[in-house]
Amino acid sequence: MTALLPPRLRARRRGGSAIGYWISLGFLVLVAIAAVLGPLIAPRAADEIDFAAVWAGPGGDHLLGTDQLGRDLFSRLLIGAGETLIGPVLLLALATMLGVAIGVLAAWRGGWVDTLLARITDVMFAFPGLLFVVLVIAVFGKGPVTAVGALALAYAPVIAKYTRSLALSEMGRPYIDAYRVQGMGGVAICLRGVLPNLLPPLVGYLVVLFGEALMSLATLSYLGFGAQPPSSEWGLMVQEGQAGIVQGEFLPTLVPGAAIALVVIAVNIVGVRVADRLLARG
Repeated sequence: MTALLPPRLRARRRGGSAIGYWISLGFLVLVAIAAVLGPLIAPRAADEIDFAAVWAGPGGDHLLGTDQLGRDLFSRLLIGAGETLIGPVLLLALATMLGVAIGVLAAWRGGWVDTLLARITDVMFAFPGLLFVVLVIAVFGKGPVTAVGALALAYAPVIAKYTRSLALSEMGRPYIDAYRVQGMGGVAICLRGVLPNLLPPLVGYLVVLFGEALMSLATLSYLGFGAQPPSSEWGLMVQEGQAGIVQGEFLPTLVPGAAIALVVIAVNIVGVRVADRLLARG
């Protein structure tokens, strides 16, 4: 479709896309800095209660106002960035290790192994992800660790199917037979040949999936299954700020909600661009 546009319009579209990418990347860098340095640069402690400043509006003392306990929203946003972002990273790390191992094994072995693993992942797909996570939490108890582990199990089949489709296309490449002629075993071939060739599309896919993982963890915290008080995780902040909506106090919910939305949008923009570049190089 883009090829049918006049050259000037194509250049303008590419320019707009590049601007959006750099703005999104810059925003994510700032969020990452806040996640690392939040406790050091926050003007107040995340759990510092001030009943004299309950529902205070934005001002010099409180840049973004306060919540129902007089806690500074700007400080809680900065300090909560670390917990909000580290969760999806750990989730995807666990899910990727499991999903990639299953996907590559299914593609390499084929036959009944591939069929068995495909059936297992199909069952996981047929089972509602949120319901599966809630069942895991019901057995092992609520909390951020359980939420990350349960969601990692829910995301692993998604990554496994994607990895399997990529790995199957690699199995017919000439270098596979060349490695076999050299006497290399299956594990060595997968580690030295298959996995490096899977990295470009897989990394781009995982960057985009990061936004979905962040939303999933924030949803669990909002429902009371993830982060617990007095944490300043953004999903929990949204849930705690609901009490102010009926009183016309929207900032305690709007601020963390907007932060989650902006991070997800920025990650999707950057992820698509990264995926395109990695695929072009591959």
